[in-house]
Amino acid sequence: MMIGLAWWKLATDTTLLAMEAQLVIATRLGQIAAGQGTAAEAQLMVTEKMLAFTEAAMTMASGGSAHQVVKGYRRHVGKNVRRLKR
Repeated sequence: MMIGLAWWKLATDTTLLAMEAQLVIATRLGQIAAGQGTAAEAQLMVTEKMLAFTEAAMTMASGGSAHQVVKGYRRHVGKNVRRLKR
């Protein structure tokens, strides 16, 4: 992949990640404000961040790219979006 195209793809995916993460945050805050938040969801918010960071660190330590890290984060955030919309 050409370097310019690779950077464009990374920038696009990073922007999408930011927007998707905001959807998860808004959904969770809405649930909390409506009194529908659970202790399990609050615990999940913390543990999933630690696990995602560990996965990202292992990806980079094993020679992975920033794009692979962003793809991994997007996968996790996407699962949250689907779960929270149920």
